[in-house]
Amino acid sequence: MPTALKPQTTSLPLDFAPRLVAWQRSHGRNSLPWQNTRDPYRVWLSEIMLQQTQVTTVLGYYQRFLERFPTVSDLGAASLDEVLALWAGLGYYSRARNLHACAQAVREQHGGEFPRTAEALQTLPGIGRSTAAAIAAFCFGERVAILDGNVKRVLTRLLAFDGDMASSAQEKKLWLLATELLPQAKDMIAYTQGQMDLGASICSPRAPQCLLCPVSELCLAREQGEPTRFPVKTKKLKRSQRENWWLWLEHEGQVLLQQRPAKGVWAGLWSLPLFDDEAALQTAAQGLHAPLETMPRIQHALTHFDWTLHTQRAELKQRPADAQFGGEWVARERLAEYALPAPLKKMIVS
Repeated sequence: MPTALKPQTTSLPLDFAPRLVAWQRSHGRNSLPWQNTRDPYRVWLSEIMLQQTQVTTVLGYYQRFLERFPTVSDLGAASLDEVLALWAGLGYYSRARNLHACAQAVREQHGGEFPRTAEALQTLPGIGRSTAAAIAAFCFGERVAILDGNVKRVLTRLLAFDGDMASSAQEKKLWLLATELLPQAKDMIAYTQGQMDLGASICSPRAPQCLLCPVSELCLAREQGEPTRFPVKTKKLKRSQRENWWLWLEHEGQVLLQQRPAKGVWAGLWSLPLFDDEAALQTAAQGLHAPLETMPRIQHALTHFDWTLHTQRAELKQRPADAQFGGEWVARERLAEYALPAPLKKMIVS
């Protein structure tokens, strides 16, 4: 039986901020494209993209977005379809919709300039407390705490904070402690980046490298010998299974696409006609007068469920009536212009 957690600390390590700042300046990440800038547009764009996504994946998307939308006003003036198409493959598409809505708000309500405080930034679509704090700290030097996933892990281990992170009351307590740990304003950029860097590199979820940690002597979780016990979170995500069938119809080099509803999985993206079961697909395919070819099955993992996607493909001699399927017929060479879900894009875009 595992030993009980010790009560969370009430005394804060005063050396934490200066040690972390010194380590970040000498060993932290200092050459990423969104660093060494105080442009809130670039910092905001990186913060949204990096939510639940690895740095290596984000790099290419970040550069392409800046090339297409050099300013927040350019992004706000674009259509949502264009933004989703450029985002396609990065996942968690609500981020792209919020990104577009936020850019429109900055453009139309703030004259193309981001608000300069964390409190004001939180009024914009898709900007939560931690993201607002990161922008305010990096761009405007505001003395304000962040608390993203990496930072929660670092701080709960540092303090042996045994509050359940599934509880909003316990998370509020951690926010207060994070605020008490803040350094002087002049060190806010290095300190904020240092927390992110430490959580992303050394203080990893399953295999923390405590021997390399610049604050290991201050860490109560290491002292207790069980750093991976933190953060504590009792609420577990229940995954489910889902199975659907795609109908891939092609006629003279054009593919039939349908736009997904504004809410739900892949909201606003373009997809092949999607059916709940094979019988429904077969019924819809009646009258096409074309054989159906079975494509390789796709296994796709999303946040809350594992998705099995089957595909039946038909090469048509003539288009079906619009009333039967609706959607748009898109030339193969233009498919890359459409916001397609990653597994579909991999299958049909050549």
